[in-house]
Amino acid sequence: MKQSLKGLLTAIAGLMMFLPWTILILRQYEWALQSPAAEIMIGSYAVFMIFSGAFTFAVYMKGKVQNNLMKICLVVNEIYAVFGVMAIGMMAAGKVM
Repeated sequence: MKQSLKGLLTAIAGLMMFLPWTILILRQYEWALQSPAAEIMIGSYAVFMIFSGAFTFAVYMKGKVQNNLMKICLVVNEIYAVFGVMAIGMMAAGKVM
């Protein structure tokens, strides 16, 4: 794999680490706290976190992009993926909202 492609994939995984934190900004608005917007937003963020964990894992293992920054991205995005699965599970069980 070309070095420039490895750098691009690392940058994408790095950006995926920061996007879940934007929910804190959105939750400051009144409309984001009301149903159904709250459920949709939490579900969307959870699905994105699961996707980012799977993407980072695939790039790290299959794409052989194994630099130090990617190792950090892998750990953080996998933790996010676990929390995303937990959020989806809690929503399915009716524990959230």
